[in-house]
Amino acid sequence: MKITQRARRAGVAVVAAAAIGGGGVAVGAATAAPSPAATTVQAATSGPAAAGGTASSYAGVVRQVLPSVVLISTGEGLGSGVVLDRSGNIVTNAHVAGHATSFKVQVPGDPAPRTATLVGSYPPDDLAVIRVSDPAGLQPARFGDSAAAQAGDVVLAVGNPLGLSGSVTSGIISATGRVVAEPASAGTPGATLPDAIQTSAPINPGNSGGALVTTGAEVIGIPTLTAGGSQGGTQVQGIGFAIPSNLAKDIAQQIITSGTVTNSHRAAIGAQIGTATGQDGNPAGTAIVAVTSGGPADHAGLRAGDIIRAAGGTPTSDPQALAGVLAAAHPGDELTLSVQRGTQELTIQLTLGELPAS
Repeated sequence: MKITQRARRAGVAVVAAAAIGGGGVAVGAATAAPSPAATTVQAATSGPAAAGGTASSYAGVVRQVLPSVVLISTGEGLGSGVVLDRSGNIVTNAHVAGHATSFKVQVPGDPAPRTATLVGSYPPDDLAVIRVSDPAGLQPARFGDSAAAQAGDVVLAVGNPLGLSGSVTSGIISATGRVVAEPASAGTPGATLPDAIQTSAPINPGNSGGALVTTGAEVIGIPTLTAGGSQGGTQVQGIGFAIPSNLAKDIAQQIITSGTVTNSHRAAIGAQIGTATGQDGNPAGTAIVAVTSGGPADHAGLRAGDIIRAAGGTPTSDPQALAGVLAAAHPGDELTLSVQRGTQELTIQLTLGELPAS
């Protein structure tokens, strides 16, 4: 089953920081500083309205969406979540849930926090579902088709940045089909996310797990990351990423139905990998640490100790680079690997398998 438009491949994974609690986690550079716009509803002077044409205000859209976006608190920080159904199920990021199994949820319009428990978490896609004990009055969000999203569409990011509940920022979809690398943190091992939606709408700490919505008040993404790199010493601004709603709904429904993810839809080579280090101490490739018996790597003849120099023509200087290639592929795809085995340089054809479910 094709969940998202993985045929549109961004190619290069970018380093980003998860936006949770009071601060993000950056790799090699600081995250973008919180924007003053994060606590205001920004009205676009021009842009498509829900019924076409232009709009000077999106207040009507905000009124529809805000009741479906909740504030989630754990012992490690704050985040956001989107109401899925009237049974109390809420989708959020796995890095928001962290290692917690119980949560406090603030529902818009209700000053008393409600208790919630973890239904299940799937870190490879940075998604989790929690369930409130009292679902009375919950308003499920309307989800749109993220496969229809296109660059230039006006979007709003709704969440709880820095604990400021019910905050809204605006921007556009900057690109679709991005492959982005999320750094590991104390709560999660990190992930490489396929088909992320890139947006200029400011996404600040606490926005994680919230809603990226269209001017038709439909959720098309779950804001998850903000850019964590820098250019010329200037912090990156206006580059955030959201998990497509089609993928989020599919993974969340699997978790609700069985408590686990039974079909990851993601490609894998069937091997444990690590970073090969050159004589200069720098990464020199992706090393095969162990091969899963009967898996794709095993069938292709890969061995422990092999070093993957490139996959599909893309250099794989470290495991993150290989993860980016795999995130943009499908189970069953053919992948050409450039492999070093001792003094030999080999070209190996491998048929990708599926990343094991949770």
